This record gives sequence, structure tokens and C-alpha cells, in this order.
Amino acid sequence: MQSTGRDDRRRKDMKDEEYLTNYISHLENRIKNLENERRSLKTECLKLEHDLHTLRNEMSHLREAPLITGILTDILDEKKERVIINISTGSSFIVNTSKNVRKNQLRPGLNVALNQNTYSVMEILPMNLEPIIRGMELIDSIPDISYNDIGGLDEQIEELREAVELPLIKPELFEKIGIDPPKGVLLHGPPGTGKTLLAKAVAHETKATFIRVIASELVQKFIGEGARYVREIFSLARKKAPSILFIDELDAIAAERMEDATSGDREVQRTMMQLLSELDGFNERGNVRFIGATNRIDILDRALLRPGRLDRLIELPIPNEVSRGEIFRIHTRFLNIGENVNFKELVRLTSDATGADIKSICTEAGMFAIRRDSETVSNKDFLKAVPKIMKKIQKKLVRLDFFS
Repeated sequence: MQSTGRDDRRRKDMKDEEYLTNYISHLENRIKNLENERRSLKTECLKLEHDLHTLRNEMSHLREAPLITGILTDILDEKKERVIINISTGSSFIVNTSKNVRKNQLRPGLNVALNQNTYSVMEILPMNLEPIIRGMELIDSIPDISYNDIGGLDEQIEELREAVELPLIKPELFEKIGIDPPKGVLLHGPPGTGKTLLAKAVAHETKATFIRVIASELVQKFIGEGARYVREIFSLARKKAPSILFIDELDAIAAERMEDATSGDREVQRTMMQLLSELDGFNERGNVRFIGATNRIDILDRALLRPGRLDRLIELPIPNEVSRGEIFRIHTRFLNIGENVNFKELVRLTSDATGADIKSICTEAGMFAIRRDSETVSNKDFLKAVPKIMKKIQKKLVRLDFFS
């Protein structure tokens, strides 16, 4: 009986010990879970505090007084702490600059943000370009046209190189002689004679940024917009220097001024006067060369043609026989042509053709070869292409004679 009682107590003690062990293990697991939950809540609390801080900062920014824009026109002291600004109403003020503004970046002409109450300069704004000018900035690049792609214009190429290429790549030559390089060049001649090709070729040789503008894009509806476009284009050219600014169809904005001009004509004249100001104004153009092109030099304003603005007038005539032979050679060098092609005959048949017309003849001859499922362009293909293109030229010449 005594041994049975001892066994019962032993079993009871073992059960109590096992229960206690399980209970302690349960408490430890509970403590671990609570600790994990505490860490999770602490992380969530830190995240919420960060979000609260962000929202408070955003609210404080939203509560700030709005800034107004202005133009910095002059700097009054060497430390650049006091400047003159001009706001949209036309008023000018002498103001202080904020400590957050980088003084070494301040210069006249910059767009700046101003405190609404004190007009203090708070920050420097990026150059504000119109969408049309931003588009030019995206497409400007060094063209892949070289002088070898132009035929029959050796004299014109030499003149253009002297006026545009040499000042960019060898400015010391002009310093030694003691003269200023030409400020601008005008390429004039019938359509298709290679004016744009020449401008691209000189940009390629100088490795300069080439910015091409069609003058009609500068004719705008509202007063002052065209002049602003001209300012911003020249500003972009200075930013991308060394650069070549090429304005094609210059007669669209530079026609001779008349006394009986309409309001639209006067706006075009304002654009032209801004161009005149940029060509020989007080603002230094730096390493920017200007090239204009037109096929109506007879209607251009005399103020644009005077020396100091367009120093060189380069005429590109209709190509002669020798020039047409060179142009045929250039446009057929990549064609798979037959051995029987008579280029002397083709030159004789294309007496009034320009370089663009000859290129069109070569393309049309290739189309005739494709049409008859041939891998080579024969002399017959060229003879079929010549009258097709020359007929268009004759119609164009008759039309010009009718209107002249």
C-alpha cells in the first residue's frame, strides 16, 4: 500500500512538472509573439511618422506664397547680392538675392523666380523655350553630307568655307591678319541648286551643331511672338556653340518694307528687325555662324543685305555641262548601272536641270529598272526618265515666264 501511494505521488509530481514545462513553453512562445508584434508595431509607427512628416512638409509648401517670374537685367555689386529685375508689368526693381541662389550662375538675361512680397530672387529658372524651339534642340545634329556629295559648286564651296568654316576651326588666322570674320552668308539661286546641301556640308566639316529653321515658322499670329522666337533661336545657337544657324526661305520674313503695309506685314517686319538686331546687335553671338538661303534675293530688304549683317552673297546658278556631269557622277556612284550608259548624251539632254532634277532623273531611271525586273539600270532607263522629269521642268519654266 505504501509503494502504491508513492507511485501515485510520483506520477502526480511528473504530471505537475510536465504541466509546468508546457505552461512555461507556452508563456515563452507568447512572449516571442508579443515581441514580434511589438517590433511590427514599432516599424508601422515609424512609417506613419515618416508619412506624417511628409504630409506636414507638403502642407507647409502648399501654404507658401506663390513665386512670380521675372528677368534679371543687371547686377549691381561684385558679390551679386543686389540685382535689378524686370517683371511682366514692365516695372524694374532693385532687390536682394536669396542665400540659396548660386551667385556664380547669375548673369543678365536669366529668368528668375521672385518672392511675391519682397521681389527677392529666390531661384534661377531654366531657359524658357517655346515648343517649336525645343523641337529644334532635339533634332539638331551634325549632318552626314560632305563636300564630296556636292558637284559643280567648287567656287561657291571655297567662298563658304572662307566665311563659315575657317572662323570656326582656325580663328587665329583672322587674329593674325587683324580682321573680323564675316558675320553672315546668304546663299541665293533657283530652287534645287544645292543651297541646303552646302549649309549641311559646311556643318559636317566643322563638326558644328546644325540648326535649320524655315523662315515661315517664325511668322506668328500675335504681336511680338515671331521676334521672341528669333531671340530664342539665337540663344539656343549660342548655347550649342560652336553652331551653324541656317534659316531657309529667308524671303518669308525679310521682304522689302512697304509704306502701305498691313498689320500682318508690320508683324513680319518686327520679326525681321529682331533678326537684324541679332545679326549685328550688342549681344555677342560668339561661335555662331549664320547662313541664310533664298531663291528671291530681288525682294529682300536692303537693310539685311548690307555688309556687317550678310557679308557674303553667294550665288548658286543652274549647273552648266561640266557641273551636270559631276552631279550625274555623284548620284550614280551607288547605282548598279550598265556599261552602255552614255552620260555625255544625258548631260546634253538636261540643259535646264538643277542638281535636284538630276537626282530625280537617277531615281526615276532606277524605278524603270525595277519595273522591268532588272538588277541594273540601263541607258534606256535613263532615256525614259529624262523626258519625264524634263517635261516637269519645262512646265515650271513656262509658268514662271507667264507670271514674270
